[in-house]
Amino acid sequence: METSVLRFIRRGQPVSLGNVPPERTLLEVLREDLGATGTKEGCGEGDCGACTVVLGEVEGDAIKYRAINSCIRLARSVDGMALWTVEDIAAADGTLHPAQEAMVQCHGSQCGFCTPGFVMSLFGMYQNHVCQGRSVTRELAQQELSGNLCRCTGYRPILDAAQWMEKLPAMAVDEKALVRQLNALRSDRAEPGPTSYLMPTTLQELLAARAADTQAQIVAGCTDVGLLVTKMHMRFERVLDVTQVGELKRIEQYDRHIAIGAAVTLSDAFEAMVRERPQLQAFAQRFAGLPVRNSGTLGGNVANGSPIGDSMPLLIALGAHVVLMSVRGHREMPLEDFYTGYRKTVMAPDEIVAWIKLPRPRTGEFLRAYKISKRYDDDISAVCLAINMVVQGETVTEIRIGAGGVAPTPVRAVKTESFLTGKPWTEQTALEAAQVLRAEFQPITDMRASAAYRSQVLGNLVRRFWLESRGMDRINLESFSLAGEAT
Repeated sequence: METSVLRFIRRGQPVSLGNVPPERTLLEVLREDLGATGTKEGCGEGDCGACTVVLGEVEGDAIKYRAINSCIRLARSVDGMALWTVEDIAAADGTLHPAQEAMVQCHGSQCGFCTPGFVMSLFGMYQNHVCQGRSVTRELAQQELSGNLCRCTGYRPILDAAQWMEKLPAMAVDEKALVRQLNALRSDRAEPGPTSYLMPTTLQELLAARAADTQAQIVAGCTDVGLLVTKMHMRFERVLDVTQVGELKRIEQYDRHIAIGAAVTLSDAFEAMVRERPQLQAFAQRFAGLPVRNSGTLGGNVANGSPIGDSMPLLIALGAHVVLMSVRGHREMPLEDFYTGYRKTVMAPDEIVAWIKLPRPRTGEFLRAYKISKRYDDDISAVCLAINMVVQGETVTEIRIGAGGVAPTPVRAVKTESFLTGKPWTEQTALEAAQVLRAEFQPITDMRASAAYRSQVLGNLVRRFWLESRGMDRINLESFSLAGEAT
């Protein structure tokens, strides 16, 4: 369970690094310890993508490739994985990788600062799609590059490059050899020694470690804890990493619900949700950028408890439950009962979030989730609202509403739900419900939006929900003002 040496595969060779502090980021190790300065430091918070690298992990008999932000990823968390930076993907004779050559041929770079991050996102796209015989569509390229920002070239030539890669001579990773290397790396661990970074592989080990040290900093994908390091300059005596716990990396299927383990990435968790509820596709793609979703976990987002965390309003609307575990046993509760205040929960010091349980879709369920932010992609919500309703005949028989950005915690709009239950689902009812919802919360004014704006938008989204429930999903909602009747 304890690893005192950080080991990973790079350029086909094992790399071993000792004495890596628990709070040291992967970007710091790359640039300062390994001299891999092609990876750039931009925002230091996972927003710009200049620091993007690709991680490879064995899943079954194949390699799963994930583009992630190295600036907020703790270095020790990549133990036992394969790592690629922009220096690593060209051939030994200097031939550029298709991700690099396509950027050259399509004129996808000007100042070049963001280019290494774009190239690595393209490399991940190449491995996950082109090497699997699937073409990269314009839509796919836009989705998977949403976490990479460019301020001078513009995105058209970069999107061109994403589609041009498959037309260039193929250059694939030798996956069979890499699987053998990674399996050998994991089976050939050195004898455990005293360490400040714990990475248990079983649930029993995790619960025992938490009971033994309730002050250790728990991390999953590091997408929030990484900010404590880069922005708050915090240091941790001990870190407890949950991402390699086998039981918590699973998504389990049951008759009435699915159970998403706390170590499942946001990408995989949203993919499972979208399979059951395809209408969530656009919402899921707007949760941060792909590198953040590839690192962060649904369990971590829930445990973090941010009032502007987009997953919680949706989970509340779906009727999700959270399962907490410790060496003393487990307990389960509705997600809305988990939060007690700003970033505060009911968790005891020795407990961890283990699973998120999501009910299966109900017959007649009409679900919509809305995110209002300044940028369409890769941005934090000003308001997030999810509504899940069942109408029988013309009467609202069941409804759940989750909201974010309007209170110190993610919240369930119980007053609005009570108002709507049993009423005819008409335009007038929707307008009245909008007023009830506006009065239910007292949002604050901050850098993302004013209190008045948030209140207005809450009601506007109810109006939008009514329009969409009447088959007006394709209406040009852009023509409505956020301060007007709809949004």
